[in-house]
Amino acid sequence: MSVLHAPALSPGAPIARAIGVSKEYRSGEMVTPVVHEVSLTVAAGSLTLLMGPSGSGKTTLLSMLAGILRATRGSVELCGHMISDLPDREVVALRRRYLGFVFQGYNLFPALTALDNVAEILCMKGMSRRRARERAREALAQVGLGQRLHHLPADLSGGQKQRVAVARALVSSPPLILGDEVTAALDAESAAMVMETLRGHVEPRSGVLIVTHDRRLARYADRVVEMEEGRITRDRPAAHAQHA
Repeated sequence: MSVLHAPALSPGAPIARAIGVSKEYRSGEMVTPVVHEVSLTVAAGSLTLLMGPSGSGKTTLLSMLAGILRATRGSVELCGHMISDLPDREVVALRRRYLGFVFQGYNLFPALTALDNVAEILCMKGMSRRRARERAREALAQVGLGQRLHHLPADLSGGQKQRVAVARALVSSPPLILGDEVTAALDAESAAMVMETLRGHVEPRSGVLIVTHDRRLARYADRVVEMEEGRITRDRPAAHAQHA
């Protein structure tokens, strides 16, 4: 199967699952627990917010779902693959195939234009550079940056850089997009554009999971999961979830 093809997920099927995961760090005799026996399923067809105070374990849980961090205990499943015990190289390959990422710090390559920042992800997945640049142009136009293709990140505003990051996450149409505080540094207009674009990625066979402190984002969500002290304390439909 091409790495650019999503798995045959059925509508509403689990894209990623954490099954009783815990994460702790050891330094000599000292053990610092961060996440405690958490189970969470991210389903296709939904935008989920993962909320909670700083230090509650949100980003750690997100990172375990992505295979960036290994759980101390428990299992993680990504698009039908149990990744907890796989070699790192296989986890990286699955992550590239199935996930898109949007982070607060943008994580753009400073020496590449907006166009090449987006195209590079497709090149890493095996697409020809010519085709990758065509797809990147389309993705950047989708987020309103069709006139900024050849600008370096240093020449873009914070909101524009975040939209480049969103275009990069969307360009390969992954089953799951993960975001960490994607609107924290943005003004209200830029934040709305970013969230509306991410909302548009939600289809019967794809979904979005976002870590955030901003409760105003609930208007874009189907589900809100809250964490405190490494545990899920609440899991409910978003009050304003009225999406078709």
